[in-house]
Amino acid sequence: MNMLNERAHLSKNVFTDDISKAPTRDGFGTGTVEAGKADPRVVVLCADLSESTRAEWFQKEFPERFIELGVAEQNMAAVGSGMAAAGKVPFIASYAAFNPGRNYEHVRTTIALNRANVKVCGMHAGVSVGPDGATHQMLEDIGLMRMLPGMIVIAPADSEEARKAVVAAAGYDGPVYLRFGRAATPVFTTAETPFGIGKALTLFAPEAPRVALLSTGSLSYAALAAAKELEADGIGAIVLHIPTIKPLDTEAVLDAARKAGRVLTLEEHQAAGGFGSAIAEFLSEAHPVPLKRLGVADRFGQSGSPDELLAHYGLDAAHIADAARALVRV
Repeated sequence: MNMLNERAHLSKNVFTDDISKAPTRDGFGTGTVEAGKADPRVVVLCADLSESTRAEWFQKEFPERFIELGVAEQNMAAVGSGMAAAGKVPFIASYAAFNPGRNYEHVRTTIALNRANVKVCGMHAGVSVGPDGATHQMLEDIGLMRMLPGMIVIAPADSEEARKAVVAAAGYDGPVYLRFGRAATPVFTTAETPFGIGKALTLFAPEAPRVALLSTGSLSYAALAAAKELEADGIGAIVLHIPTIKPLDTEAVLDAARKAGRVLTLEEHQAAGGFGSAIAEFLSEAHPVPLKRLGVADRFGQSGSPDELLAHYGLDAAHIADAARALVRV
């Protein structure tokens, strides 16, 4: 699959055992430090989870621009909105189960309604938070946040793209939701891999595709692995990584759907209301095609290792490839 590196500037070690791994939350830590060096208005607020969220990396660099709110996520959203009104660029960080899970009304009313320049950062999202179990495995945040008028929603593929997303969010004037994971996942993009808010990235584009795998977040690596498996079976699969769930890169989505004729969406989130639903809503009006959404099917999470849970919910490469084969037979 040499075409991968030529098209997307991906790591040369994409499918080797020694590919580096890091949680996307690390990209939040490095990204906020980078953004803080570039813009003195950048501040970070945290709700008693500075180590887990990697907010402590910013705290060590800029202690005077770091604010610990304690276990008070609702207050953190309101304080962040007030700081934005005073000209700061606040990043508010906690587990996604609490931010935006616990403080959703405050995010809605004090941030989104006022179009406050606040960056809402949800950590430990998805099932890959592992042993923490259902209470901490936030699977509804994409749906909650993409419904808010004016809210940008971003789910980076790996820690390197997460860094870029944080820096880009700091430069965007308006509310942004950034989704990060706890589990160490393959770092398959590089510093040269393109990133832009609202832009999708074609990771693989065979000459005669029969299905398009549209993915967001760290599952885009699993989509690549599934495409490699499908290629061995003679099934060409476009892999389109879509880090910005809102606004969608509708041009790229439409192009993939037209070329492949079938679409499979992938997300570490409830199948209802999230990324796949956004794709289905758009294509149902713009270019209806056979479409299957892979996600967690109306269930809560449970304890287990990240790999066990992704396989259990049918979100690993093997299950993705099987779902693509079934869709091709339609």
